[in-house]
Amino acid sequence: MIPIKNKKKNLEATVEEMRNFAFAYIEKYAPSKQQLKTYLLKKYLKANIKSVNKSNINDLINAVLEDLEQTKFINDKFYSNSKAKSLIQRGNSINKIRSYLFSKGIKDKYIKSTLDEIIANNDDQDFFSAIKVCKKKRIGPARDENNRPLFFKKDIGILARSGFDFETSKRVMDLEKNEYLKIINLL
Repeated sequence: MIPIKNKKKNLEATVEEMRNFAFAYIEKYAPSKQQLKTYLLKKYLKANIKSVNKSNINDLINAVLEDLEQTKFINDKFYSNSKAKSLIQRGNSINKIRSYLFSKGIKDKYIKSTLDEIIANNDDQDFFSAIKVCKKKRIGPARDENNRPLFFKKDIGILARSGFDFETSKRVMDLEKNEYLKIINLL
């Protein structure tokens, strides 16, 4: 076996290596810009690269991210729209979607445009999402009629923790069993 000498990495090799890590991460996870930046920062702060100052790593990462944005490998607007659609299909509330996108580092303008688009497509999105939560967790109108008054507070609490406001939760909880079943069949 031939021993490999440790060569000092120069700046160009570091940037190219950073791009390769970024491509691999994008291929596997489809992250937002902020998620990718966090990943690369963690990756390079752990590494001991002698030729690159740790203060310059942030500048290098920003350069790589700008390049990836220009070549359309990462796009926060697309990320925001696709994640919101997937969260709606799972039955998440508008508030929970907003919170999720904010936690992923998406800019406010993208979050606002995504949520405005959702509301424009369906004014009562939270109501239908709350019904999906009721179906999934078997609460509210999905419960047996005899147990509904007994578990009313608990069910309202579950809907509140899922991000639904009181009015929406109350509307869903007041649904009759046959109306609930009609709506479920439409979803």
